[in-house]
Amino acid sequence: MANHKSALKRIRQNEVRRLRNRYYHKTARTAMKVLRSEENKAAATEQLPKVIALLDKLAKKNIIHKNKAANLKSKLTKHVNKLA
Repeated sequence: MANHKSALKRIRQNEVRRLRNRYYHKTARTAMKVLRSEENKAAATEQLPKVIALLDKLAKKNIIHKNKAANLKSKLTKHVNKLA
């Protein structure tokens, strides 16, 4: 266990950030799941920019890699465009 005051603070900060990152990541994954299951093109088109914004925020905060965000955005856009 850490003894230095700064190390104890760092442990507290890391835990808070880990939980916050986990929340953001899970929220984005749920939004992607909802978008993939959407059958209505109008509703999917309305949801797509919100999901893309969530992915961009995850990439900006280094929660996911920027290329992974780009791949997910591309796949989701293709899915929405394919809907009839």
